[in-house]
Amino acid sequence: MIGGVVVLAVAVVVSVWAPRPGGRVGEGRWTVRSPSAMIFAMKILVVGGSGLLGHHVLEQLRLRGHEATTVARTPREGVDRVLDVTTASEDDLRELLAGHDGVVFAGGSDDRRVDKGPVAPRLHAGNVAPVVALLKAAREVGCTRAAVLASYYTYFDRVHPEWGLAAKHPYVRSRIEQAKLARESAGPDLPVAIIEVPYVFGVAPGRVPEWSVPVVKWVRSSAPLFAPRGGSAATSARGVGIVTVDALEDGSGADIPVVEETCAGRTCSPAWPAPPESLVRSARCPPASSARCSASAVA
Repeated sequence: MIGGVVVLAVAVVVSVWAPRPGGRVGEGRWTVRSPSAMIFAMKILVVGGSGLLGHHVLEQLRLRGHEATTVARTPREGVDRVLDVTTASEDDLRELLAGHDGVVFAGGSDDRRVDKGPVAPRLHAGNVAPVVALLKAAREVGCTRAAVLASYYTYFDRVHPEWGLAAKHPYVRSRIEQAKLARESAGPDLPVAIIEVPYVFGVAPGRVPEWSVPVVKWVRSSAPLFAPRGGSAATSARGVGIVTVDALEDGSGADIPVVEETCAGRTCSPAWPAPPESLVRSARCPPASSARCSASAVA
């Protein structure tokens, strides 16, 4: 991220991302299934289960009576297995997946973390290579369903290939390759749902969205603020969990865009009037005057 401009650059694509009436979270409105509608209780491995989105996937799995195993790179409360899947061997991955019906990849490298050196190899190593290895192992041990928490940039590339997004940005390219190679690695008998995630609002223990910390700092600064007109698609971390578990229960191999609100111009949901204006108002109001003055509320 460079300042606040990159955060708001997605304003140009908001007009093509609109929630459809009816349906699930991925189609613009929540539908939480009744436990009686489930075909069987699944055992799901969640890679990145200690993160913001992984936490909410786990929560939804357990809420519906499924069993879940949490995998993360570092020890943390609630983590069942400590393993870095980016460096794990094929044998390690097969052993990890054995006995599970499915797997969720909720890890990866974010485009807002800029390190020294070429970024494309880092994004491939974080987003593509581990998913390919994980789904190959999942196929070999007999898993029957999988989901990858990805990015809404794959949606835009699919519906507007003339924009040439992959050629312009290595992060978009890594997400497109992730979806393509994930399915190739899984093969025809292991459906892989690609969960296309936009901007996320929500929290989990010790976690906030990647964008929230620099954005809150930006809008609370004393410098003049610049932001283009427009808005973007948004969803909640809980909504991502709901859609992901729906896809697992369905054994879906679809591309599933997730959106609960499309914030455009000066119109949005009553709870979130319109970014960036609402961010500025929330961050600069006196702490005692509004619950939305806190960083956690903005996040």
